[in-house]
Amino acid sequence: MYNTSKYKKQKDLLMGKYIELTGADYEATIAEGVSLVDFWAPWCGPCRMIAPVIEELAEDFDGKAKICKVNTDEEQEIAVKFGIRSIPTIIFFKDGEIVDQIVGAQSKQALADKLNDLLG
Repeated sequence: MYNTSKYKKQKDLLMGKYIELTGADYEATIAEGVSLVDFWAPWCGPCRMIAPVIEELAEDFDGKAKICKVNTDEEQEIAVKFGIRSIPTIIFFKDGEIVDQIVGAQSKQALADKLNDLLG
């Protein structure tokens, strides 16, 4: 019999983390279910301020919604496609369709409430 407890712990750590989207995978990632996508950049103060909130949401909504981030410096084509002009911008998707967009730092509760509304 194999000891799977170590593997399970590693898997749990990986599953509770946000998804860093790239041009190669963003469409497939947001195609099904509810997704929150945080458009950010390392030099953006408000983006750094909400980073812990995004990480907490990734843990809180693990298995329910996809919590994603797009570094606009590295993935400019995604930012252009969605018309991102200010960061942080958070876009909510349901089955690949944009259902809401928020510009600027938000509280964890405001983001969680929006996700819960979309999850029904």
